[in-house]
Amino acid sequence: MDLNQHIEVLYEDNHLLVLNKPCGVLSQKDVTGDDSIIEWGKNYLKHKYNKPGNVFLGLAHRLDRPVSGSIILCRTSKSLSRMTKLIKNRALTKKYYAIVGKKPSIMSQTLTSFIQKSPKSNKVVISSKPFEDAKKSILSYTVVKSINAYTLLDIELGTGRKHQIRSQLSQINSPILGDLKYGNDKPLPDKSIALHAYQVQFIHPVNKEQLTIIAPWPSKKWWNSFQ
Repeated sequence: MDLNQHIEVLYEDNHLLVLNKPCGVLSQKDVTGDDSIIEWGKNYLKHKYNKPGNVFLGLAHRLDRPVSGSIILCRTSKSLSRMTKLIKNRALTKKYYAIVGKKPSIMSQTLTSFIQKSPKSNKVVISSKPFEDAKKSILSYTVVKSINAYTLLDIELGTGRKHQIRSQLSQINSPILGDLKYGNDKPLPDKSIALHAYQVQFIHPVNKEQLTIIAPWPSKKWWNSFQ
């Protein structure tokens, strides 16, 4: 990742930094050793405020590498601990847009599944019925519109499980465009998947202000066709 590349800042104050993460950028460093959105944020703050030494920046939640959209970083340990608690208590609303290649048979519904991380692969095992060590996973979606073979869904998460949206949409035979891991048969040119975290809504962890932050979707032809 080029730390000098342009990344859109959606919200910034003394406590929080909310960025519009591009697809292909890690939320935090992994075994690849590639720089993540955290390194970019630290570099941004260091140069903007001429900060000497290390810059503190904590990750409140994650987005998968091929997913784009709003991601919340915390500039203080106090805001990080409060945001973590807020998310744990499901007091943060997250909304996504997804483009799927097969329109769901039901226009709007709530999906409830049971998900467990697979120890053998970077995927999840999903079932419509409870099973050992699986976590209940809930999301609601609404069909926004269809253009040719593609359909745009508006999704609100009830829980925040690993690969939840990807696996639950695959379970109803509507895998996300470009998501080879969960059943779509064709990659996108930039290796992304058509899943974008477009809105986060929460009470600011320090000043208690109600925040609604919108992340414009990527300037890609498969997204722009729905504008």
